[in-house]
Amino acid sequence: MNKKISSLLQYAIFLGLGIFLVWWSIGKISPADWNEMKAALAETNYWLLVPVSLALLLSHYSRAIRWKILMEPMGYKPSNLNTYFAVLVGYLANLAVPRLGEVLKCTILARYEKVPADKLIGTIVAERAFDLICLVIVFFITIFSQIDVIGNFAGDMVNDLLTGGTGEINYTRILMILSILLIIGTGFWFALWKYSHIGFIKKIRVVVKGIWEGVTSVRYVKNKAGFFFHTFLIWFLYLASIRIGFYAMEPTSGYGWLPSFSVLSLGSVGMIVTQGGIGAYPILVQETMVLYGLGENIGKAFGWLLWLAQTFLILLSGGLSLLLLPAINAGKRKVRAEQDMFPTSQSDKQKI
Repeated sequence: MNKKISSLLQYAIFLGLGIFLVWWSIGKISPADWNEMKAALAETNYWLLVPVSLALLLSHYSRAIRWKILMEPMGYKPSNLNTYFAVLVGYLANLAVPRLGEVLKCTILARYEKVPADKLIGTIVAERAFDLICLVIVFFITIFSQIDVIGNFAGDMVNDLLTGGTGEINYTRILMILSILLIIGTGFWFALWKYSHIGFIKKIRVVVKGIWEGVTSVRYVKNKAGFFFHTFLIWFLYLASIRIGFYAMEPTSGYGWLPSFSVLSLGSVGMIVTQGGIGAYPILVQETMVLYGLGENIGKAFGWLLWLAQTFLILLSGGLSLLLLPAINAGKRKVRAEQDMFPTSQSDKQKI
């Protein structure tokens, strides 16, 4: 019961935060801002959302193939189509409840393929571990390739933090910040080992251990080249979808690959912070584009355009996958039922 209450509270918090951010973002829009946003969206080339969608669908297919590669050491080889549809249904479920998709896609694949759902949990941990590493790499590329934009922005934040907005370095303030960070870091590691019996601390240790095991599990993968290729392809296609999306709106058509890295970095954070990125994704994309000189209202319109395109794609492809899975597997399940009723192996014949 406590676990159900915890899951329900977590769901409510994520959804509530997303709804609040939507309300907060829309509440600040004046009539003049609305007119500017409407004008920008009216001139948008919506046909360019087709290649954006294709890039995202291809990235999801590449994710399905990478997932299959992780299953190979266990001796499981599900069909590409069933694995792909399971991934799409997983994305659909995540729009409703955080992390439900990871469980559901394992359950779906177990239903239509001879793959035990519990055996797939390790592969999901490995996937998430490498996605986290990729996100960190994207952040580093974003910062070090655009030190003049992102670096100055971060520098201004650090300067305000260290000087208190006075412009002069406050050594007492710096010492306090370093002391606080040292205390927090030391306390964190001490709590992990000293109070490992407490439920909350135990969960943190499980998460940290799971990430480490997920990263190191790649040594068991037979097709390592394929695994790393699809990992790269997934994130490149994410990046390409944003780059193509810039062309959809006239004010953003001049932006290239480097701003795409920035949008991918902070947009990914938005997807993590709230359920399906609702509210947070458009705001973070808007704030990112403002750094590159784009107007605030145009940035907001662009952020909402990208988020709506991705969300609609998941709703459509995930919904179709749910409908198609039973249809394409009907014949396969019939054959399995006949095999169970009429065994053909030599040992089964002897039993009969």
